[in-house]
Amino acid sequence: MAQILKHHVLIIAVGSVVLFTNLGAARLWDRDEPRNAGCAAEMMARGDWVVPVFNGELRTAKPVLLYWLIMSAYSLFGFNEFAARFWSALLGLGTVLATYHLGRRLFNAQVAVWAAMLLIASLMFNVSSRASTPDSPLIFFSTLGILVYVYTGFPGLSRSWWAYVLMYAMLGMGVLAKGPVGVVLPVAVIGMHLLIKRLPNREVVDAGRAQSVQRGSWSWERLGKFATPFVRPFAPVHFLRTVWAMRPLTAIGSIGMIALPWYVWVAARTDGLWIERFLWVENFGRATASMENHSGTPLYYFVVLLAGFFPASLLIWPAFRNAVEQLRQQGKTYDAYLLLCCWVGVYVGIFTLAQTKLPNYITPCYPALALLSACFVQNWLCGKFSWSLARIRVGQMIYGLVGVLLALGLLVAAREYLPGDKVVWLIGVVPLSGAVACLLLLHYERRRVMMATFVATGILFCWFLFGLVTSRVAKHQQNHLLFEKVATDHSQSRLASYRCLEPSWVFYSGQRIRPFGNDSLATASFLNASSDHYVITTEHHFQDLQLRVSERVGVLEEVPYFLKKHRLVLLGHVRPAHLTAGIETHKDRN
Repeated sequence: MAQILKHHVLIIAVGSVVLFTNLGAARLWDRDEPRNAGCAAEMMARGDWVVPVFNGELRTAKPVLLYWLIMSAYSLFGFNEFAARFWSALLGLGTVLATYHLGRRLFNAQVAVWAAMLLIASLMFNVSSRASTPDSPLIFFSTLGILVYVYTGFPGLSRSWWAYVLMYAMLGMGVLAKGPVGVVLPVAVIGMHLLIKRLPNREVVDAGRAQSVQRGSWSWERLGKFATPFVRPFAPVHFLRTVWAMRPLTAIGSIGMIALPWYVWVAARTDGLWIERFLWVENFGRATASMENHSGTPLYYFVVLLAGFFPASLLIWPAFRNAVEQLRQQGKTYDAYLLLCCWVGVYVGIFTLAQTKLPNYITPCYPALALLSACFVQNWLCGKFSWSLARIRVGQMIYGLVGVLLALGLLVAAREYLPGDKVVWLIGVVPLSGAVACLLLLHYERRRVMMATFVATGILFCWFLFGLVTSRVAKHQQNHLLFEKVATDHSQSRLASYRCLEPSWVFYSGQRIRPFGNDSLATASFLNASSDHYVITTEHHFQDLQLRVSERVGVLEEVPYFLKKHRLVLLGHVRPAHLTAGIETHKDRN
C-alpha cells in the first residue's frame, strides 16, 4: 500500500507539472481549439446545453461532452484559455493514472511506473492533453473502458453483469466525446483479443487441415499455412460466439443509457440535421474520402508514431521485438502482450484504411505503446530480453541528432516568424544533452540510470516545449489588438471578414463574424453602411476594396498575421485624426 501511494504521488506530481504549467498562458490557436472553446461560450451565453453552435452556425464536427466540460470550467475559472483547456489536462492526467493501473494489473509495479512516465514524455499525448479538443476525453474513457475489462475478468470475460455495464458505460462517455469511434475501436480491441484467445486447440485444427490438403498441391498448402493465422479468428461460428459472449445487448443498453438521450434531443431540436451531418459527413465521409486535404500513404501512421510518440518512439522497435518474443514463449504474460498488440494494431490498422488521416486519430493507442515500451525497458534491465548496447547507442545518437536539427530549425523559423524570440532554439539542447548523458552512462554500463535519464530528459523536453516555449511563441499572436480597438470605438459593433477568417477571431471578439469570402462588392457595401461596421482582412486584400469603399473607410489597426508573412488590418470608418497619422503610428508600433 505504501508503494502504490508513493507511485501515485510521483505520477500526479510529474504529470501536473508537465500538463498544467502555463496551461492558459498561450492564446488559443490551431483551428479546433477556438472553435470548441467558442462553441461552449456561445452555448453558455444562450443557456443552451443541447445544440452546439459556433459563429452563429450549427457545429456538427463533434458531440457535446467537451462543450459541457468547458462550460463547467468557465463557471469556475471564467472565460479564458485555462478554463478551455482545464478538463483536457485533468483527463490527460487521469489517462496516465489509468495506464499505471493497467501496468500493475497486467505486469508489475515497475512496468507500471515506466509506462506512466513514458506516456507523460510523449509529444502527441501532451498536445492532446493541453488542447481544448475532444481527444483527451476520448483517450481517457477508451483507456478506462479497457481498464475495467482488465480488472474485472482478464484474461477472459467477467461473469458479473455489472462489470459489463460499467465497461460499456465508460465507452458510452467516449461516444458523447467523439461519436461512434469512442465505442467501435475499444470494443474492436477487446474483441480482437478475445477472438484470438478463444480459438480452439491449434493441434486439432492443424490435424484436420492436414487431412484436407493431402489431395491438394504443395503451393495451396503453403498458402493455407500462411493465411490460416489471419483467417481463423474470423471463422463465422467462432466470431459470432465471441460477439455474443461480449453481451451486445448489455452494450447497447449501457451505451444507449449514457449517450442516446442527448443524440435524440439534438436530433429533435435540429430536425435531424445535426445527426445527418455528423454521421454522414464527419464519420462516413472522413472514412471513405480524404477531407480538408488530410490524406496520406499507408506509411503515414508509421511516421506519425515516430514523431508523435517521441522521444519514447526510439524504443518502439525493441518494444515490439520484445513483445513478439514474449508471445512466442506463451508465458504467463502472453495475454497481456496480446491485448496490447491488439490495441495498437486495431487503431493503426483501421485508421490506415480510412481515407482521411490526422496525427491525433491514433493517440488513443499511446497508453498501449507506453506499456509495451515499459515492458522492454524492464525486461532489458533485468536481462530477460537481449538488446545490444550498440543499438541503444544508435538510438541515443538519433535522440541527440533530433535535438541538433530541432535547434537549427527553430533558429531559422524564429528569424522569419518570431522576431526577438530566437532563444526558442534552446529547446533542442534538452534532447542533445540527454543523449550525451545517456551515452556516457552506457559507457560505464549504468543501464538503469541511463534509462531513467532518457525518460527524465524526455519529460523535461515536453515541459519546456509545451510549458514554456509555446507561451513565448503565442505572444506573437496579436489578433486581440484588433478586437480591443473595436471595443474602444463602439460597444455595439458588427464584425465581418474578407478573404480570410480564423476561428480564434470569433472567440476573442466575443461576437459573430460575418464571412464575406471573396465578395468585394458586398464587403464594401457593409463597410460603407455604418460607422459601427468593421472588416478584418490582410493589407494585400485591402487593395481589392479601396476603389469600392468611401473615403471615410480606412485602416484602424494593423497587426502581424500569426505565423504568416502577411499583416492583418482592421477596416472601419476613420476619424479625422486618423486620416493623417493613424496608419503610420500603428506601423511604427508593430
